[in-house]
Amino acid sequence: QVLLVESGGGLVHTGDSLNVSCTASGAPDKIYAWAWFRQTAGKEREFVATITRGSGSNAYSDSAKGRFTISRDNAKNTVYLQMNNLKPEDTAVYYCAAKERPPISVRISSQDYWGQGTQVTVSS
Repeated sequence: QVLLVESGGGLVHTGDSLNVSCTASGAPDKIYAWAWFRQTAGKEREFVATITRGSGSNAYSDSAKGRFTISRDNAKNTVYLQMNNLKPEDTAVYYCAAKERPPISVRISSQDYWGQGTQVTVSS
């Protein structure tokens, strides 16, 4: 079993940057790929970015491309999401996820493990 714990959320202003992280414990070697999703009240959870634990292959949503960067530190069993030029529409609870087997996936149902989420609020 893999336990995921996010940290680093907070309140920032439009145009600011924020880095959120997620650390795995339990059986982190089971992770094939990490992912970040986000959700706002009344909306479905949506994909943000994903990265493989091994090669570092990644993929981004259209809203994240060019502003967000996903990275991982395997020695620390941690994945990061660096968010630049934040906008009010980026306000959401950001969830870390992980899956055990290939391929990488943007689908919620394909993820095996979830963190509890961290709130990111961008004020205008």
